[in-house]
Amino acid sequence: MDPRIARTRSSLQQALLELARESPLETITVGDIAERAGVNRSSFYQHYSDKETLLADALDAAAEEAAAELPVLEELPDGPPAALVAYLAHVDANADLYRRALGEQGSAVVMARVRGTIETVVRDAVAGSGVPGFDDVPIDVVAAGITGSALGVIRAWVDRDPRPPVETATAWLWRMLLGPSGPAR
Repeated sequence: MDPRIARTRSSLQQALLELARESPLETITVGDIAERAGVNRSSFYQHYSDKETLLADALDAAAEEAAAELPVLEELPDGPPAALVAYLAHVDANADLYRRALGEQGSAVVMARVRGTIETVVRDAVAGSGVPGFDDVPIDVVAAGITGSALGVIRAWVDRDPRPPVETATAWLWRMLLGPSGPAR
C-alpha cells in the first residue's frame, strides 16, 4: 500500500477514536473526522464510504497491532501475553466506543469485522504454536470458540459500571481462555 494512503487512513482512524472519546459516536460527523485528521471531506470519501467502515478499520487495526506483538508459543505461558494486556488497555481507553460497537444496538458490519479479525489472529496463533490441546478440533472451530469467549468477556467487562481495571479484565479473559481446569493466575 502506498505510504501516503496508509498515513491518511491511519490519521482518519485515530481521529475517529479521539473524537469518540470526547463525544458519542452518533454525534460525530464525517466533517468532524476529516477536520481532526487534517484532511478534507473528499479525502475521507476517497478512503472510506462511511463512518461505519472507518470504525471497522480502526478497531481491526487495533486488534492487528496487538496480534503483531503476540509471541509464538511453544508452551503455555505463566500468564497472559503482554499483547493481550495492551489490547485490553486499548479497549479500556475506548470503552464507550466498544460498548456501542459490541452491544445489541451496535453495528453488525463492525461486529463481523472485529470477530473476523480476532478469529484470524487466534487461528494463526494456535496453528503456529506448539501448545497441545486442540489437535482433535478443527482450527476454525477453535478460533470461533476462543473468539466468542474473548468477545463475551470484553463485552461483559465494558458493560460494568464501574468498569474494573484492565488487570482484572485480563485475568478474567485469561482464565476463560484456559478453562476451568487451567491454572488460576
